[in-house]
Amino acid sequence: MTIADVLATATGRSRVVLEYSQITKRLVDSAKQPGFSVESWAPLAELIAVDEFVRVGPFKEVMNWDQYTEFLTNWARSSDWDCSFQRITETPELVFLELEERSRVGDFTSVVNTVSIYEFNADNKVQRIAVYLQMELPNTGTVPSFDAAGGAE
Repeated sequence: MTIADVLATATGRSRVVLEYSQITKRLVDSAKQPGFSVESWAPLAELIAVDEFVRVGPFKEVMNWDQYTEFLTNWARSSDWDCSFQRITETPELVFLELEERSRVGDFTSVVNTVSIYEFNADNKVQRIAVYLQMELPNTGTVPSFDAAGGAE
C-alpha cells in the first residue's frame, strides 16, 4: 500500500502526516531542478508551526524549522528518496508513522525502517517530530542475532 492509497481515506491528524510525507517526496524529486532553495519548502511549512517547531533526528540532533529546511535542502539536492507505507497510528496527542525509507546519495544506498512521531499544537500544526530508525549494521549487510540470554551471537 502506498501513502497515496492511505491518504485517500485518511482523516484528522493522520491525514496531515501523510500529506507531509507526500509533499516531502514531491519536493525531494524537484530539488534537482535549477532554483530549488530553502523557500521551496513553503508547501510543507503550511503544515508546520514554524515558530515552535522542533525536529529530533535519529542521532538526537535537534533542529528548529530554519535549520531543518536548510538540512532538507542540502539533502534533497543530492539524494534520491522514496518510501513504502507500513502503518500509521493516531492518538489524541500524537501520530506515529512507520515507513520503509530508501535513499541514494552518490554510490551510497540505504534502506531503513523508520518511526516518526508527530506532535501537534492546538491549531493542528506539526510542532515536533522525533525520528527513530532501524538499519543493518554498517558494511556488513547483516542484522545481529541474539541468543536467549540477550547476548550477541
